[in-house]
Amino acid sequence: MRKLTGALCLLGALAAVPAHASDVAVLDWREALMQSDAAQRSMNELRNQTSAQRQQADDLGKELQQLQQKLQKDGAVMSDNERQTVRQELSEKGQRFQQLRAQIQQTQQEKQQAFLQSAKPRLDKAIQKVVDEHHVKVVLDRDAVVYRDDSLDLTQEVTRILNAN
Repeated sequence: MRKLTGALCLLGALAAVPAHASDVAVLDWREALMQSDAAQRSMNELRNQTSAQRQQADDLGKELQQLQQKLQKDGAVMSDNERQTVRQELSEKGQRFQQLRAQIQQTQQEKQQAFLQSAKPRLDKAIQKVVDEHHVKVVLDRDAVVYRDDSLDLTQEVTRILNAN
């Protein structure tokens, strides 16, 4: 009961303090960062780095589809030995396909993590600059806000500052 009373008092106190639109802003820091020129360069590097693996995975995917179709179409007229050979080939290529996809995904995650770590100080400075410029006291994650006026969104401005530096 005391906790409930304390919470209601706190809510009452917060409601008594007026929040001005200029005091509060929203930001999608992920979008601001990923739309930056540095992020685009990093993503291009990643695409180039994994292009051979992606091509192999695409080729294997096509081969798997062809084998699957062959088994469905001709499976009834194949000998047991032929069916077994096709199934084994399907299994081996399927495993290789999964390994390639996992390697690509791991490389992507590592590259994204490295980029985020290297970009964090620049992002923090860009956010601070925009906050100081607009005299904002509270910045909320855009995804956590139920309703917002677009004029309160600082995302594009943060991206602009990231690109300028």
